[in-house]
Amino acid sequence: MGRTVVVLGGGISGLAASYHLSRAPCPPKVVLVEGSERLGGWIRSIRGPDGAVFELGPRGIRPAGALGARTLLMVSELGLDSEVLPVRGDHPASKNRFLYVDGALHPLPSGFRGLFCRSPPFSKPLFWAGLRELTTPRGKDPDESVHSFAQRRLGPEVASLAMDSLCRGVFAGNSRELSIRSCFPSLFQAEQTHRSVLLGLLMGAGRSPQPDSALIRQARAERWSQWSLRGGLETLPQALNAHLTSRGVSVLRGQPVSGLSLQAEGCWKVSLGDSSLEADHIISAVPASVLSKLLPPEAAPLAHALSTINAVSVAVVNLQYRGARLPVQGFGHLVPSSEDPVILGIVYDSVAFPEQDGSPSGLRVTVMLGGSWLQTLEARSCVLSQELFQQEAEKAVATQLGLKEPPSHCLVHLHKNCIPQYTLGHWQKLQSATQYLAAQKLPLTLAGASYEGVAVNDCIESGRQAAAQVLGTESNI
Repeated sequence: MGRTVVVLGGGISGLAASYHLSRAPCPPKVVLVEGSERLGGWIRSIRGPDGAVFELGPRGIRPAGALGARTLLMVSELGLDSEVLPVRGDHPASKNRFLYVDGALHPLPSGFRGLFCRSPPFSKPLFWAGLRELTTPRGKDPDESVHSFAQRRLGPEVASLAMDSLCRGVFAGNSRELSIRSCFPSLFQAEQTHRSVLLGLLMGAGRSPQPDSALIRQARAERWSQWSLRGGLETLPQALNAHLTSRGVSVLRGQPVSGLSLQAEGCWKVSLGDSSLEADHIISAVPASVLSKLLPPEAAPLAHALSTINAVSVAVVNLQYRGARLPVQGFGHLVPSSEDPVILGIVYDSVAFPEQDGSPSGLRVTVMLGGSWLQTLEARSCVLSQELFQQEAEKAVATQLGLKEPPSHCLVHLHKNCIPQYTLGHWQKLQSATQYLAAQKLPLTLAGASYEGVAVNDCIESGRQAAAQVLGTESNI
């Protein structure tokens, strides 16, 4: 009788884990359990009345590096090559990104020449920040906040404008609380290994082996900065679901897990309300804080470590305008916390993916709201109405992009606790969890955004590594 592996969570991490388990030469029996009625987690695409595609979560995936290549390989294996919408290297959405500071949009410097010209909002050419970085000694602490790291190596302006905005755009978080070691491990490792981030990134580039396919070669040749799918990114989890079903994976939707218990023979009992499953191994791709509440009492040390990995909420407002024009062409802009505590950034969806516009005269933008403003409202148990988020989003679009007419279509969604926060010491929480699992020989593997990366590629990779660990083809997650 073969082993049974139960995968908890039908987001992209759980789907990827199930995918790689099902494609093994001698696959175990795989059961994917999802508490809601839909798969894909935060990846969700909705069509508007005119056929326009609105992304409620991630809207583009980066093809760079080994992780980006592996995701493209999966896309090809799923037969989705013809659905891919690339953003090539010469496209404005690849070349142009902006910061909104002091009431104006400022292009981020790009290219070698950009380093030597003064580029507002920075008071001096970024060359001087680079020179400072090359001459700054290696840090001695085992971890450091993103703000402290950037200020020490690149100066206060880069820290308070660029890195603050980047942390808000990627993590919807505070750069003074987030960990450089866990949020931007390549920067931390570059300093540790080569004393300089710039030297480390230059000397460490291109060393990891990458898979190969026609789509990967095309992305490399055309220097794609990102890509999506014609019907929206939700096409990917939908295709994964179809593939899993064809491979005999049992996909259970609308089945929230109520608890996990260890049986005398060393297997798991997975309680699902009025029924249960037995599993030889569990891959948990649900948030760490959710798993912490499901674990049995004897796993209290693990539950405690996982319960401290918190997440923040983000409000996403999709807006469509008829006959409107943007003042600039690019991917979008980020907003530092000193400029606006409400708005994290605005993505110019129609620039990157005009194929998803529906009506030729439709202009799509997405406003992200969160940060300390939203955390304060949640802490005070304020009423978080769709009207509030729409009002703030329309005000931001009018002020920052000059789009003052009312939108022709609007979607508002509040994603509760959607982005894990890798705060200072996050690496110690992971180390504690890993050591406990190894010492207790628990048949449990962790995957998902709570641990080592929140981007779609990171989540897919975490699922792949979890499957590899269960199958015994790799030694770590």
